[in-house]
Amino acid sequence: MMPHTKVAKKRHNLLFKYIYSLIFAVVYIIASPAVILLSLKKKYRYSLPARFFLYKNPPLSPNGVWFHLCSFGEARAVTSLSGKIESNLLRFTTTTQTGYSVISSYSKESRYLPFEPLLYFWIKPQKVLVVFEAELWYLLFAIAKSKGARTILVNARISEKSYPKYMRFAFVYKEIFKYIDSVYAQTEDDSKRLASLGAKNIKICGNLKFASIPEPNRRLEKPDGLIVTAGSTHEGEEEIILKAFAKLKNEESRARLIVIPRHPERFEKVHSIISEFARDNHLSFAKFSEDERLDRDIILIDKMGESVNLYAISDIVILGGAFVPVGGHNAAEAAQFGCKIISGEYYFNQKELFGGIEGIVISTAEDLNKKLVDYKSLPNTRIKAKATGIDDIVEEIESVLQY
Repeated sequence: MMPHTKVAKKRHNLLFKYIYSLIFAVVYIIASPAVILLSLKKKYRYSLPARFFLYKNPPLSPNGVWFHLCSFGEARAVTSLSGKIESNLLRFTTTTQTGYSVISSYSKESRYLPFEPLLYFWIKPQKVLVVFEAELWYLLFAIAKSKGARTILVNARISEKSYPKYMRFAFVYKEIFKYIDSVYAQTEDDSKRLASLGAKNIKICGNLKFASIPEPNRRLEKPDGLIVTAGSTHEGEEEIILKAFAKLKNEESRARLIVIPRHPERFEKVHSIISEFARDNHLSFAKFSEDERLDRDIILIDKMGESVNLYAISDIVILGGAFVPVGGHNAAEAAQFGCKIISGEYYFNQKELFGGIEGIVISTAEDLNKKLVDYKSLPNTRIKAKATGIDDIVEEIESVLQY
C-alpha cells in the first residue's frame, strides 16, 4: 500500500472516530436526565448507574483476557472458553442485569460495560478482548485495539430477519470490523452476512451454547401428574399459555403448570396474572419462593437460576420468547433431558440452535392449546449438534498469552 494511501486511511479512521464519539457524547448529555429517572426503577437500579455514571464500576485490572457478553445464555456459554484460561487472567463485562448475575459468580473482575463515550478513560490495556455474538460496539473494539488487545468476535450471528437492518448501517459496521482481528461465526450463512459487512478472518465455530449446557445444581422431587413448564416467558405470553393449560387441564386433571418468567422484574406482575387466572378457574397456586413442594396446579418460579432444575423434571416444556416477536430462547437446556418442547413461531434468533435439536414442535399462539392437548403425539427432543470451534478460539487466545 502506498504511503499516501495509508495516511488517507488513518485520517479517515480518526475522522470517523471523532464524529462517532461526538455524536454519542451529545446523546449521553441529552439522555442523562432520563437515565437518572430510569435508575429509580428496580430493573435498572444497579445497571444504569454503573453503565452511565460509573457508580461502583471501576475499570478492569489490566493485562487480562476480557470476555464481553450480553445475555444470561451467553454468560452461561462463556465458560466453554473462560474455563480453559487461568483464573487470574479472567475479566468479564456485560450490559444486562441477568448477565451480570452470572458473571459476578465467575470472578471479582466482573463489571457492567460503560456507555461508549466513557470507555476512553475506563478501558485499561488488555491482552485479548473476546466479544460474544452481536455486541458490536464501535468504541469498545477501537479503544481496546488501540491499547494493544487482540480482538475476537465469537459465536457471531446475523439472522436473516435482522440482516436488512444491519445493511442500512453497513458503513458503521465496516468501520467496526476494521478493529476486529478474528471472527468465529455460527454458520456459513452468518459468515457470508458478516463478510458483506466487512468482517475478515472468519471461521465457522458452530454454536458455543451447545458446548456448555448448564446441568442441574440440585435435584427437585418430581410431583405426580403431567408436568408442563413454561420457560423464559415474556410480556403477553403467560395469558396465551394459561389459556392453553386450561384446555389441557380439562383433559388431564393431574396436569401441573410451572411458569418461569424471563425477567425477575416481572415476577410481581406475573404473580397477579396467575393468581387471578387460578381464582377464576378454581385452581391451586403457589410461589416457589414460599413453597417448593410443586404440588399445586400452577407454580410461579420467582427465583433465578432454577430453570434447568425444573426442566429436568418436566414432561413438556413450552419455550417462551417466541409466541411474541422476541426471537426465541435457548432450547438446549431443556432438550438435554429429552422432554417434549413446544416453541412459538418467532424463534428467528435461535434458528441455528433449533436446527441442532431434533423434535422441537413449532406452534402459533392460536394453536398452542391443540398442540398441548395432543401432547402424546409430540416427539421427544434430542440434541444432535456440537460446538466445533472451541479449540481454535482457545488456541488463538493462548497464542497471544505466550508473548
